[in-house]
Amino acid sequence: MMTMNAMIKRIMMGLALAVSCAVGVPAATAYAWQRGDQPDVLAPGHRHGPLPLPVIERRVRPQMGGASYLGPEFDSDSGNYRLKFMQQGSVIWVDVDGRSGNIIRKSGR
Repeated sequence: MMTMNAMIKRIMMGLALAVSCAVGVPAATAYAWQRGDQPDVLAPGHRHGPLPLPVIERRVRPQMGGASYLGPEFDSDSGNYRLKFMQQGSVIWVDVDGRSGNIIRKSGR
């Protein structure tokens, strides 16, 4: 019989895997984020990998003037993120360089 902590841990691992599949992040990375640590490839400042999603979100969200954040997408080919926001009924897409965290472009309203 599983303890409550073991059940919660299994549920969280399953959710991390499901989310990683939905946004295109490797499962091992999603599990590492859920555990609270970062793989070396995704460490901030690493020259060959993208910055972790939470770092990207902390940089971009304050620049969006109160728009509601709906979620991310990750393009593993380019290493860039696309963040989706909603403001006054309009969708705003923000493309972000995954290595530098700089906004590449905004589209939409």
